[in-house]
Amino acid sequence: MTLQFLKELQNELEREITFQGDSAIYYSYYKDMLKAPSFERGVYELTHNNKTVSLKTINAVQQMSLYPELIASVLYQATGSNEIIEPVYFYIGIVFGLQGIYVTALFVTSWLMSGTWLAGMLTVAWFIINRVDTTRIEYSIPLRENWALPYFACQVAALTGYLKSNLNTYGERFCYLLMSASTYTFMMMWEYSHYLLFLQAISLFLLDSFSLEQSDKVHEVYKIYIFSLFLGYLLQFENSALLVSPLLSLVVALMLAKCLQMFVPHKEHGHMLKFLEVKFGLNMTKNFTMNWLLCQESLQAPSRAFFLRLTQSSVLPFYTLVLIICFFSMLQVIFRRINLKYLWTPYVCMLAAFGVCSPELWMTLFKWLRLRTVHPVLLALILSMAVPTIIGLSLWKEFFPRLMTELTELQEFYDPDTVELMTWIKRQAPVAAVFAGSPQLMGAIKLCTGWMVTSLPLYNDDDLLKRNENIYQIYSKRSAEDIYKILTSYKTNYLIVEDAICNEVGTTRGCRVKDLLDIANGHVVCEEGDKLTYSKYGRFCHEVKINYSPYVNYFTRVYWNRSYFVYKINTVISFQS
Repeated sequence: MTLQFLKELQNELEREITFQGDSAIYYSYYKDMLKAPSFERGVYELTHNNKTVSLKTINAVQQMSLYPELIASVLYQATGSNEIIEPVYFYIGIVFGLQGIYVTALFVTSWLMSGTWLAGMLTVAWFIINRVDTTRIEYSIPLRENWALPYFACQVAALTGYLKSNLNTYGERFCYLLMSASTYTFMMMWEYSHYLLFLQAISLFLLDSFSLEQSDKVHEVYKIYIFSLFLGYLLQFENSALLVSPLLSLVVALMLAKCLQMFVPHKEHGHMLKFLEVKFGLNMTKNFTMNWLLCQESLQAPSRAFFLRLTQSSVLPFYTLVLIICFFSMLQVIFRRINLKYLWTPYVCMLAAFGVCSPELWMTLFKWLRLRTVHPVLLALILSMAVPTIIGLSLWKEFFPRLMTELTELQEFYDPDTVELMTWIKRQAPVAAVFAGSPQLMGAIKLCTGWMVTSLPLYNDDDLLKRNENIYQIYSKRSAEDIYKILTSYKTNYLIVEDAICNEVGTTRGCRVKDLLDIANGHVVCEEGDKLTYSKYGRFCHEVKINYSPYVNYFTRVYWNRSYFVYKINTVISFQS
């Protein structure tokens, strides 16, 4: 019986080390909720948590958006799943179920936009084939985005349906309710959700400004944003980030502007807007004055002679060249600073599928080409069915065998060094011990052992960010005394040095942890003009392994394997020669 119990513990430990970094933290709190004597007690312990980070009490529910874990723990116990399935598989099952909803929502959105199910099928195929760039579900299951983005996809699908002009009353009401529920849920699941909704609100504002969508519907969506932000603020422990979010600022400003237009009408302003709508082809008018103005030569589209004159004087070619360079430079800056491929790529798949399956887009292309030989409507209908069919067959031939091979060759993650480290901690370290090391490893220690740590892999708290930087100094060129003072300031008992970070070679040079520390500490020249501060100390993670003074005065090695070196922080310093 004892051997069986130990084997089960070992199997559980091997499963849990697959959760890395912040994923481990999220799953550890799900485990804590299941161990709590009651749901209320579990929530209280999470909102007043002083057993995770040394010298710090945190509201883990608010700070880490643990609402998915709260919901999963309630469902696990309320459905009686604890009698038929292990907690880890139930948790993983929910996340993968949400990914199914994610793909389904993309399918529906593409179908609504194009009017054919072929676009939905093509979207799903591209999403699965490009899953390395469309989702991180295969690598980090409990990430907030894996819980939140399915709800955002549902919100986009509902918004697409709601904005359609030919929707009946019941369909419009259903889309409105689904959009409201999914907007609020998305906001609760992910602390960065309101930034994504801000970009969506800008898009809606532009559509409204150019009269491409009904203004009353757009403003109903604005009301949903405001209601979701207000309710989220109340239920997220008065989360001030929602009150200062750019989404709220934008929507409130737009709503106020709309109210001012209603209470302070201005005829000249209204005439100007109507004139611009007609000029840009967004509307038509029979008004004599407007049509007379539009017929004036100064407001006519430029003629060929105009472009010819500018070309002969050489200004147009150079203007075009400068414009292209500026445009691509701007795109380069945007993509460099907003690197969100897991948010962007799924909708690339959806829009690409919509484009090749939409007769309207083919018709637009034929108008540009001025096609006359074949009836453009008939050709557009044929191509909107033939092209996606050909693409689908080619994808099936190219990628389906490869996909099936990958599924049959699924390998279990196994890291014996980490398992040995966790086993040693649970058997040898005192229960009250505090561990220090890289934030990613600390997340795994919190999950697998329950011991207290000095830092966490979270990036929305200034104190935790500062702790992470300070603890990372173990991989810098600092003295033993400096590192000792840093660690003891956080009541650390054990230090874990990771060989993979200390001897890191694979990452791009300049992005390794030790490179970043040398730059931050001024031990290398980053840019021309920087000052170089010479360090008389070697890299701590190397020097501490040699076991000579003064390192042995402060640190005593108590465990090591191929990947990890564990040092006990000496409480009494004995200086040796």
